[in-house]
Amino acid sequence: MNAQNEAGKTTALPKRTDARRNEQTLLDTAAALFVTSGVEVPVRDIAVKAGVGVGTIYRHFPTRADLIIAVYRHQIDTCAEAGPVLLASSVSPSAALGQWIDLFVDFLTTKHGLAAVLRPDNADFKALHAAFLDRLVPVCAGLLTAAAEAGEIRPDIEARELMRGIGNLCIGTNDPQYNARRLIKLLMAGLRHTSR
Repeated sequence: MNAQNEAGKTTALPKRTDARRNEQTLLDTAAALFVTSGVEVPVRDIAVKAGVGVGTIYRHFPTRADLIIAVYRHQIDTCAEAGPVLLASSVSPSAALGQWIDLFVDFLTTKHGLAAVLRPDNADFKALHAAFLDRLVPVCAGLLTAAAEAGEIRPDIEARELMRGIGNLCIGTNDPQYNARRLIKLLMAGLRHTSR
């Protein structure tokens, strides 16, 4: 819904609480299904799992590309917000880092599906990639620093380096004979402080 301001320009009105809640439920549900079934999962499956009608999804996200982009942005926000929460609530900084890496892997699964929708020369793709780097690299760096300062992991790993390595390990996730999470666990084990 739109309104006109004093200058006569049209501005978007804030969404109602129930509309925002529906949208968040749709994004959470779509993200979970994208991880388990890929970005080509039927919209009706997302609607059923979210407990809404298919029309509700199309009202929020007119095309599949709109839905995938919205899920991608939602997952960036979720990963960014989770870092400090996990650090404050986990038994150790390295445990928080491990839990955050699990969320990051879920995000990467959707990100690889995005490539089928947007080409790297697309302006939306570039903006999403910039948002990804701006929001998530500092969160990963903070978790790495906390774990290194606690003496739990080696101090010589950079956030971008780790994230790129994990991203590369996730490329083959659509192969049922390939277990990216197992390899990522081995990578994370290699970060443990060797003097312990």
